[in-house]
Amino acid sequence: MSKYIGPDCRLCRREGMKLFLKGDRCYTEKCAFAKRPYPPGQHGQERKKLSEYGMQLREKQKVKRIYGVLETQFRRYFEMAEKMKGIAGENLLSLLERRLDNVVYRLGFASSRGEARVLVSHAHFKVNGKTVNIPSYLVDVGDVIEVKEKSKSKPRFIEIKEKYAKRPSPKWLEKDVENLVGKVIALPTREDIDMPIKEHLIVELYSK
Repeated sequence: MSKYIGPDCRLCRREGMKLFLKGDRCYTEKCAFAKRPYPPGQHGQERKKLSEYGMQLREKQKVKRIYGVLETQFRRYFEMAEKMKGIAGENLLSLLERRLDNVVYRLGFASSRGEARVLVSHAHFKVNGKTVNIPSYLVDVGDVIEVKEKSKSKPRFIEIKEKYAKRPSPKWLEKDVENLVGKVIALPTREDIDMPIKEHLIVELYSK
């Protein structure tokens, strides 16, 4: 499956906000968006008024980049969201939040969603006692996510436990920091999404 391999900081600048794709770097003076808070390219500093379609497109691109999802998969999530009960835009965000790589990040078991994706792909996590190496795996209520026992002694996970695992997690997750174990106790709701997202614009875009 293809993936974006360019510089992450360029994506933040393009969307005009920090997407927190680089973990610790996003909180330091090295952050590229803090230095150059305008779109990349020769004409990046020129003010441009977006059309209605332009605003819808930018919102979709922003959400795709936050969660590290490419177009085909993102469209598939939207189609799933439309078939679910409730509001399509909120269903879409809930599905994205339930991705295993996002859950690992939200539990504090990785510094960023990008790192979480790599750690999951390298089979460092188990769900309900079974190894899962698919970042897009959708967790459900009652699922238990844990770092594999043999991985806990690795230097990176020792650092993660000390630096990130103690940070607050959303209310739909609970965790045991000492043992690097988390549990899904509810499905994520719109109130659990802390990024400034206007999901109705995405619904409008795909409804054309």
